[in-house]
Amino acid sequence: MSNRLKKLKEEILELADVQKAKRDLSFFKTGKGEYGEGDQFLGIAVPILRKLARQYEKEERDEGSSGGELAVVEKLLYSKYNEERLLGLMILSGRFEKAGGERKKEEEIYDFYLRHIGRVNNWNLVDFSARSIVGRYLRDKDREILREWGRTENLWLRRIGIVATHCFIKENEFEDTLQIAEILLNDKEDLIHKAVGWMLREVGKMDEAVLKKFLKKYQKLMPRTMLRYAIERLTVEDKERFMKGIYR
Repeated sequence: MSNRLKKLKEEILELADVQKAKRDLSFFKTGKGEYGEGDQFLGIAVPILRKLARQYEKEERDEGSSGGELAVVEKLLYSKYNEERLLGLMILSGRFEKAGGERKKEEEIYDFYLRHIGRVNNWNLVDFSARSIVGRYLRDKDREILREWGRTENLWLRRIGIVATHCFIKENEFEDTLQIAEILLNDKEDLIHKAVGWMLREVGKMDEAVLKKFLKKYQKLMPRTMLRYAIERLTVEDKERFMKGIYR
């Protein structure tokens, strides 16, 4: 273990909160047969992890590192603790941002992420990295891989596929979101229903007419949770009509 990684892990352990960790075990569904089965927590809040990531990056710059070494990130991703994996993704995302659009550096980071994507295995890890790494990288590239992920049996890949489209939504590009939403209409997982509904709601923030057109077509087929998430920002009257499947 490198000195830098050892120091970072010591700082993480000092920040552990046993009571919060117990709550997180329940919140992230870590029991037998649940989606987060076996995941472990230290009870560290996200803002604290963000501060640690910034501190790590500053120390690296002060030492004159080029930022190319990803061994520390890799070690964090293979931690049993959720917060350490999230910290690794935060550092990786920071590297991507600092690449400043340089294609070779962005590609190296994206490829590293894909090689270790199996460690992105809870919804908080997915929701952070799908947007800050995957969506950013694919913003000017072919996005067929997201549709492929939408068709896999892997819950986390399916969620990455839909959540990554948030980056495109913010640029008024809705086609990917709507196509992947169609693929996931019959998904059995509540986590996917929530993610799809969330992204559809984001589409509605940008263009309510586009959202309503999609919902009008699928209002009777969508899982109720997905539909409820999607219509959160609509009027009470529209919500009622969509929930009853009678919107015209």
